[in-house]
Amino acid sequence: MTTLPKTPNIPPHPKPPMDKNDTHRNGTVEPPDPTHHTAKKPKLVTHPISEPSIRDEFSHHQLGVARINNGSFGSCPSSVLAAQNTWQLRFLQQPDDFYFNSLRPAILRSRAAVKDLINADHVDDVSLVDNATTAAAVVLQQIGRRSARGLFRQNDAVIMFHCAYQAVKKSIQAYVTPIGGSVVEVQLPFPVHSNEEIITEFKKGLERGKLNGGRVRLAIIDHITSMPSVVLPVRELIKVCREQGVEQVFVDGAHAIGSLRVDVKEIGADFYVSNLYKWFFSPPSVAFLYCKNKSNDVHHPVVSQEYGKGLPVESAWVGMRDYSPQLVVPSILEFVNRFEGGIEGIMKRNHDGVVKMGTMLAESWGTVLGSPPEMCASMIMVGLPSSLGVMSDDDALRLRSYLRVYHKIEVPVYYQALRNGDRDPRDKDGFITGYVRISHQVYNTVDDYHRLKTAVHQLLEDGKVCSGLPKE
Repeated sequence: MTTLPKTPNIPPHPKPPMDKNDTHRNGTVEPPDPTHHTAKKPKLVTHPISEPSIRDEFSHHQLGVARINNGSFGSCPSSVLAAQNTWQLRFLQQPDDFYFNSLRPAILRSRAAVKDLINADHVDDVSLVDNATTAAAVVLQQIGRRSARGLFRQNDAVIMFHCAYQAVKKSIQAYVTPIGGSVVEVQLPFPVHSNEEIITEFKKGLERGKLNGGRVRLAIIDHITSMPSVVLPVRELIKVCREQGVEQVFVDGAHAIGSLRVDVKEIGADFYVSNLYKWFFSPPSVAFLYCKNKSNDVHHPVVSQEYGKGLPVESAWVGMRDYSPQLVVPSILEFVNRFEGGIEGIMKRNHDGVVKMGTMLAESWGTVLGSPPEMCASMIMVGLPSSLGVMSDDDALRLRSYLRVYHKIEVPVYYQALRNGDRDPRDKDGFITGYVRISHQVYNTVDDYHRLKTAVHQLLEDGKVCSGLPKE
């Protein structure tokens, strides 16, 4: 088995086809140097990508669907899909040469690009894994190994918010509960009005974690919660953890990269994961896992012949599979740098767009937003009219299915039980217990959101409630 050289001879990565709508003054587009690692600031764009070019990049999306749920599965432009296909063909044409001479250097190039994007100190701090679920297994499996050495004892605790991703909760059930560890779930205030509300509840949770004489060993903090979607004050929460003696902090930033700025040194977590396929235009499925301190306790959950060589190397080969999503990061950077301001310009475009559309919907329906604009990134929660009768998770699922089947609108629906009495938000007919989570990505148009507005008004005019909707 060959090992990764310190300074590999990196072969050129596949280049996406140039869009006919994007031209320099001489009528051609020169792709960037394929061996050049990512700059922290995007190059100046003489002619930013046009709206027709954006539509071309996403023309493979199903026609007629208002796709305002980028947060669940992401999206990938045609130019990046073409680059992925080129990598796949390179493997199929000559697998041995690809394995021995191309795969690891290409993965290293992608890791180096991510390292620059997130301001990590060294490329060895960055591993590429399938998704945030895999990263959670990496982090939580080491709890079991720490327990074997007496570093995680019975009644020690893991703390997280109640809305943590279900796969993360199941990982705790699989790896922490069997060794006697307890779980402290902090109720995320929602609707939320300020960071201080969240920090106050988190501090209460830390105190609960000490009640049985144990110690809070690990905090799992979402950077952007999924449902409901809120940007959490991660730096402030991590500061509280350090002050309270929490040993390790794992930030689940599944929705973060490409949606908001990620600087791992400023954030200060021990582990940070983010999916590249949700908001950074990667094909499914790839995520990065940043580890602040190199440790022999951190391993990929799939054990291959690379076991023991460090997580970056272990993750670069987990047996026979399609590695092409890990190889197209340079092509993604070429795509995002066609936009004014690069990825930062895209983040601003999406944030401004989702706030504008969320405000439009809330005003049209006579409801509220689930958080202030500064506490959202590219997704925002919008209250649904109370007369729709979203009174359970089942009602929320019925409405989501109804919008998909009968209106061709893809949007998640969230049920929020009443908790605060008179403090719960109301519209003219009653308490608001249902919300839609709308996303904004570069391919979205204003019409997507007006279709949702109209569909909800039509339900109200027809006197329909969620419990009476068909369950597809």
